[in-house]
Amino acid sequence: MQSVLSEQTTQKRASQSGAAGALWLVQAVSGLLLVLLLLLHMVAHHFVVEGGLRNFQEVLAYVSNPTVFFLEITFLVVVTTHAMLGARAILLDLGLSQSASRVANWVITLIGLAALGYGIWLAVAIQNL
Repeated sequence: MQSVLSEQTTQKRASQSGAAGALWLVQAVSGLLLVLLLLLHMVAHHFVVEGGLRNFQEVLAYVSNPTVFFLEITFLVVVTTHAMLGARAILLDLGLSQSASRVANWVITLIGLAALGYGIWLAVAIQNL
């Protein structure tokens, strides 16, 4: 019974028209990407390094590689997107009014953009050390 309900809920959410259905789909896809990128991140940063950790100079040399830099920025974007959409879903599940939902959407968007801006700035700053 539970799997039937879950399947119906998933189909209902995926087929929603407009922004709600699109944002749900973006969050689902970002969740899958998050798992893949986290696995790649863990392998690249911890499992292939002797002793499991890099020192500061090794990290700087590692992130100066353009491929690694791209993957780290992609990881940042996917994590932030997934987190902001998750926070939005939680707030909307509280049954906010239309105007409060609009305010919550703007606040979450601004927080997400600020986090992305800071994260990208920090990654570029570290790469230029």
